[in-house]
Amino acid sequence: MISPPPLQGPQLRERFDALDSFLLQHQYLWRPAPFTELELPWETRHPELARWLRARSLEEADAIHNHPERLPAPAPYPQLAERSASLSEVVPLPVARSESIPTAFTLDVPGRKWEQIEAFASRLAFRQPPAHWLDWCSGKGHLGRRLAHDGTPLTCIELDPQLVESGQALSLRLGLDARHRQQDALADDAIAQIRPEHTPVALHACGDLHVRLMQLASTLGCRQLAVAPCCYNRIQVPHYQPLSAAAGGSALRLSQADLRLPLSETVTAGARVRRQRDQSMARRLAFDLLQRELTGEDRYLPVPSLASSWLDKPFARYCRDLCALRQLPAPAERDWQALETAGWHRLAQVRNLELPRSLFRRPLELWLLLDRALFLEEQGYQVRLGSFCDVRLTPRNILLLAER
Repeated sequence: MISPPPLQGPQLRERFDALDSFLLQHQYLWRPAPFTELELPWETRHPELARWLRARSLEEADAIHNHPERLPAPAPYPQLAERSASLSEVVPLPVARSESIPTAFTLDVPGRKWEQIEAFASRLAFRQPPAHWLDWCSGKGHLGRRLAHDGTPLTCIELDPQLVESGQALSLRLGLDARHRQQDALADDAIAQIRPEHTPVALHACGDLHVRLMQLASTLGCRQLAVAPCCYNRIQVPHYQPLSAAAGGSALRLSQADLRLPLSETVTAGARVRRQRDQSMARRLAFDLLQRELTGEDRYLPVPSLASSWLDKPFARYCRDLCALRQLPAPAERDWQALETAGWHRLAQVRNLELPRSLFRRPLELWLLLDRALFLEEQGYQVRLGSFCDVRLTPRNILLLAER
């Protein structure tokens, strides 16, 4: 059986237009955030679905979190789930490189990260062998060394001087032709680090960082590049700036909060981390009920990031200290246990009311990826878009391969 090809050619624009229509039509469902609103605008439009979701437990919500399309919820949920799955379908890129790498290359690399690197590297099918790899936002350069193990020259660009130093030492130990350079990828002089003969690669460079690479590489005429984007919300402006003509012509306008939606899927957190996260969120939701009472305003009040030690405080102390931090009136004595329980109950409702939003995680991410693919097409590249690993290894598992 022959596998279907990755998205390419006219399919890129066709899928983009379909996703654009789907996201615009249903933005009333995916834009409102249950964490910040006591009641969602769409609940009056779909009361049966809202009641059904609010009646479910936290455990039920968590069990289906990574597979919201499987939830047997009332209409219009099944229809939305089916359309979401259809529009989100992305096939794996074919394996192009299968090489045996010395174990010395895996030293100092966490196991999951090395699996991602191996999967990424195996999909880099270019018509011409790369003459010089450029590992963008490289950290210690583990990806670049994996690609340059055969002696191909390598340049690694990284902001953190300690990572640059550590990476250079690792490359020297392995006898590679590698240069590790400290560079702010967003600075004006970053363009000096790229040459036309480079093949730039970026595995999970966040937001503006991978966008900057695509802009510079295409401007300088790099023949080929490979990018697996991440953290679309890490941008320096309040709203998303479309890259392609297609996205520029769309009526969809995305805030930084909207751009966080594709990142809400969790597959790697351990049990202890999940318990801490749940306790933190339940307390924040309980505090939100308290602050609405104290301020007399029925709106969410953002809370800054708190050290994990805050969770060790008794709940009453937690609330009093948070009131002082946010300069709110000191709360009167009350049934603190009941308030904390209300926070956990609200967390269960929030997690379940997030499930309709979850159906739009992958469609929105694919819309953003296709904006990048179409931008590269406009710069004269042939682009293939497909997955490079299973989503269980990383949810950010889509790779853009571009070649002139």
